[in-house]
Amino acid sequence: MKINYASRMERLRLKMLESGTDLVAVGPTSHLSWLTGLDPHGDERPVLLLITQNHAEFLMPALNADSVRQHTDLPFATWKDADGPHGALNQILTRLAVPASPKLALDEMMRSDFSFLLLDKLPGATHSFMQDMIGALRMVKEPGEYAALKESHRVNDIALTRAFDSLYEGITEEQVADGIANTYVEHGARVEFINVAFGANGAFPHHHTGQTQLKRDMAVQIDCGCRHMGYPADNTRCGWFGEPSDHYRNIFAIVEKAVAAGLAAAKPGVTSGEVDKAARDVITAAGYGETLAARVGHGLGLDLHEKPDIVSNSDVVLEEGNVFSIEPGIYLLGQFGVRLEEIVILRKNGPEVFSDLGREMIVRN
Repeated sequence: MKINYASRMERLRLKMLESGTDLVAVGPTSHLSWLTGLDPHGDERPVLLLITQNHAEFLMPALNADSVRQHTDLPFATWKDADGPHGALNQILTRLAVPASPKLALDEMMRSDFSFLLLDKLPGATHSFMQDMIGALRMVKEPGEYAALKESHRVNDIALTRAFDSLYEGITEEQVADGIANTYVEHGARVEFINVAFGANGAFPHHHTGQTQLKRDMAVQIDCGCRHMGYPADNTRCGWFGEPSDHYRNIFAIVEKAVAAGLAAAKPGVTSGEVDKAARDVITAAGYGETLAARVGHGLGLDLHEKPDIVSNSDVVLEEGNVFSIEPGIYLLGQFGVRLEEIVILRKNGPEVFSDLGREMIVRN
């Protein structure tokens, strides 16, 4: 996937100009990977990329400098363990000519001690986080990112299909998860996460896959994602081993209706809160609103969870190119859970679903 990192830096500087931001500080996080393509070794040694309108420079441990230097032309101020980072950071700030009371945007994902190291040098700074800087840029996906996400979901569809086809009485959740992981490897991907839940375990939205054995007339919920071409997939499908009960069929139909409502509401110009409400209202009207404590969806990109959140109290206006999940569910303790999830990219006329796997109930005997 070819990425124009220089263009991303230009777009960041335009955001800085529009918001009056003097300095952006990025740590060794996915924000840095998105902006520069770099993934320097992250440990307790401070790594910072400091950016102004006219200059960008790394604070870089000497231990890692030669390795990272192969992948970027950006200048480094290196520091050795015996000296500490303070002198090198002072040199960068002098070269950047940062004003005495700068408006600073900090990488919210980096270590807090990295942030305090910088803030201690800028006692007059006002600071915010990356939501309106790199975060805002990452929310609108580029064509190459779309292609990677689409390919990752293609592999995930294969793994989910095989997983449901592998079900038999006595198989454990972990055995199903192992099969999913093997499918990922077969297709050149790696595991991002795998959550297999049989029966009552499906009522825990974040159940930990374990040794529960599959029995006749038991619900099956599989939520999994691979990472392929640098980007993750995420998908949940549900079904039944044996003959589904009328109760399960009813709950499944409600959740499917909620997904459809969320998809219908998702358009450029509406808020993410409106999408959450459209899906949530279906479940609430059916009498199961109290079981849906979580948000209806989350953004997805380089990170499995990123902005925008699809949550009831959000006034974030959705844009063409946003990627997010719609995944309402009903969770009945002691019985089962049903969650159906789609990852979509927002187009001019509405959402495009990444997965080609249908959402109908999967029944195996």
